[in-house]
Amino acid sequence: MEVLSSRVLLRPKDLARSLRFYGETLGLAVYREFGPVDQPGVVFFLGQGFLELSGHSDDEAGPGLSLWLQVRDVAREEKLLREAGVTVVREARMEPWGLIELWIEDPDGHRIVLVQVPSGHPLRRDPR
Repeated sequence: MEVLSSRVLLRPKDLARSLRFYGETLGLAVYREFGPVDQPGVVFFLGQGFLELSGHSDDEAGPGLSLWLQVRDVAREEKLLREAGVTVVREARMEPWGLIELWIEDPDGHRIVLVQVPSGHPLRRDPR
């Protein structure tokens, strides 16, 4: 299989609420919009990937699924997200594997892991 492009698809309970969360609260940039003007699907840039919010689902958030987003400064993001009223599942802390992680939830309970890669971490100096 040759994968040419990919994206994560989320079918939120309340599309407008989730679009506000990802677009305004998290500040993700829009790659494209499609569908009806009153209920558009939106694809956001997600670093080197994409996140599509479209349609509707009454299903609960999948407990085994998390979005992993690398940021420059987790402590700064935690402060801003708390001020915005975002649910913090677990405060930022250094993990045994050397990454600083903050766990938050979107409005439907989908886990989002914000990660900071400290200087000197092997991910910063991968010899490949």
